[in-house]
Amino acid sequence: MFYGAITALVTPFRNGQLDEDALRNIVRWQIDQGINGLVPVGTTGESPTLSEHEHKRVIEITVQETNKAVPVLAGAGSNNPVEAVNYSEFAYQAGADATLHVAGYYNRPNQAGLYEHFKHVHDNSKLPIILYNIPPRSVVGLEVTTMARLAELPRIIGVKDATGDLTRPIRERALINKPFNFLSGDDITTVAYNIGGGNGCISVTSNVAPKLVVELQRLCREGKYVEAAQLQDKLFALHTALFIEPNPTGPKYAMSLLGLCTEECRLPMVPLQDSTKATIRRIMEELELI
Repeated sequence: MFYGAITALVTPFRNGQLDEDALRNIVRWQIDQGINGLVPVGTTGESPTLSEHEHKRVIEITVQETNKAVPVLAGAGSNNPVEAVNYSEFAYQAGADATLHVAGYYNRPNQAGLYEHFKHVHDNSKLPIILYNIPPRSVVGLEVTTMARLAELPRIIGVKDATGDLTRPIRERALINKPFNFLSGDDITTVAYNIGGGNGCISVTSNVAPKLVVELQRLCREGKYVEAAQLQDKLFALHTALFIEPNPTGPKYAMSLLGLCTEECRLPMVPLQDSTKATIRRIMEELELI
């Protein structure tokens, strides 16, 4: 279901409020640019600082504007399984295609606890599930054997891998005996991840340069890894610049230069330094994005 370039959407704000018009415009622009899928209310969507109403509204708007043109992978994760089930049920009712689930942050469960968390969500929801494995943010991560065990559950269909370990898709494919979506969570290493068996990336950079990220993933699917690596080199400076300061402050500033939304984020994210803004602008100009 999920492959290629999948955008981890920002959540646009204006004067402290969800900017619904900007969100609708961003979704339409992403589809026009050829994106392969959309992820509302993930980390890049500032999900930790959204109210429950805002979280659900972002999913609802994204599904409406997408109108089945591409699959929608709705962020529904929480370290509270009750909340994760609640968001999953809403995503199902709203018409999303699958849900993205992270667990572990602050609670710091062991592997048995992680398994039981995801199994509980699986057993009490209806949509397919992508597991989000991101130990840099959640402290704990899913080990390969735990991932393989979870993959035995029928509606767990893939992983967003932000471990930074490029052996993961190789080791996981050796143990998972069913069709599975192996998605990188890191723009900079996505070509290497795809060579190891991945089939796409949940991308931050595609908020800003969707056509280029789509092209990179197309080259990978066609086995043109030399050309993909060359394009990766071209995008490297942009990947890096967008993360000089905490995500999504960089992408939102870049998108403000494109006229897509304001650069406004919610605390504890703070505005970019002028030097970071200058770097992002310069790189976007070099890539002829602006």
